[in-house]
Amino acid sequence: MRTYFQKFKEIWKLIVLLFLILVTFSYAMFQGGFVSWFLFYSFVPFALYALGLAFYSIKEIKAERVYTKQEYNAGEKFKASIMLERNFPFPLFYAITEEQAGEALAGNSDLQKAKTMLFPGFNRVFSFDYTIENLPRGEHLLSGIKLKTGDPLGLIEKEKVLPAENKILVYPAYQEMVYRPVAHHFDQGMTASKERVQRDTSMAIGVREYQPGDRFSWINWKATARRNDIMTKEFEQRQSHDVTLLMDCAPDGRFEVVVSFTASVIRAILRKGAQVGLLTSSYERTAFPVRGGDIQQQQLLYHLAKIQDDSPVSFDRVLEAETFLAQQNNSIMLITAQLTKELIEKAAFYNQRNGSVSIFLIKNEQESPTKAELTLRSSANARGIRLVMVHEGQFSEAFSEVNRR
Repeated sequence: MRTYFQKFKEIWKLIVLLFLILVTFSYAMFQGGFVSWFLFYSFVPFALYALGLAFYSIKEIKAERVYTKQEYNAGEKFKASIMLERNFPFPLFYAITEEQAGEALAGNSDLQKAKTMLFPGFNRVFSFDYTIENLPRGEHLLSGIKLKTGDPLGLIEKEKVLPAENKILVYPAYQEMVYRPVAHHFDQGMTASKERVQRDTSMAIGVREYQPGDRFSWINWKATARRNDIMTKEFEQRQSHDVTLLMDCAPDGRFEVVVSFTASVIRAILRKGAQVGLLTSSYERTAFPVRGGDIQQQQLLYHLAKIQDDSPVSFDRVLEAETFLAQQNNSIMLITAQLTKELIEKAAFYNQRNGSVSIFLIKNEQESPTKAELTLRSSANARGIRLVMVHEGQFSEAFSEVNRR
């Protein structure tokens, strides 16, 4: 509908232009004299230029966007140069150019400034630069360049969105932090171990006498025959700090801080050499199994770059549905900005199974906990749940506070 209206507007303005030319010529012919012909000849250059512009197509102008990279972190600066090139150098009195972006960037104040008036004249190539100081997290589409031009009197105006589609991916902002494995707490009230020991059965480093609980496949038959006693292989033992993260995706004004903290924790855990998994329940449930390495980090951060706070259910309902967590020995970390009694109760249920549930309550930089949150914090500590309040900009203190509790 808008396209038809634009076409009708162009045709209507062309008709008005021709009508004005006819009126001024008729006035000069019938009125005569210096003044009337002076008005006609003064109007003719503007009319001819407007007439030429009416038949000039700006569709043949090609737009190209030049920028340095496609992946950024939230808060970084984005610089782009827009190059406009045309084949026929029709003299353009002015050209108003404007960047076109998707919904996520449309309301950005810096992008709204990316609207420039150029004076191309006869130039075949003309350009402009713009900068977005603080990129918001997300996958952003830059769809094209809106070009608008016209004649000096405003009789003819042309407008066209020149196609120039690019995508930029903005990962969540993160802070450098050191991950310290959380101690496991049991019903006896004392810390038994900070690590879960696993045997690497792909590498035997020796033999030893058989002990109850050793697997049949571990028996070293040659050593058993030599010593006339059952001997089993001894394997290299390695320590594991596997972690499962659950991030709250309920609508909240601190959601960006929640995402940023989650990204920081993932980076810290993987840099420690541990393995991490992630479960989010936004518009749809997404679960990443516990793994390590750069590929895992790339997948998790890519997911966090696009996730939105549009969970249809509360975080405690999400936790209630994930019954598989009760069978895992992994440390469980819950990251949320909303603390409720129901969440504490669900976390206590899983904490009874493996004694390794931590809740990270996210706060803004200067935000203080409410009385209700302090009460819930005491309730969580009484149930053996580690509840840590993390303020924006102070992520590095999160795990030091965990190990003090």
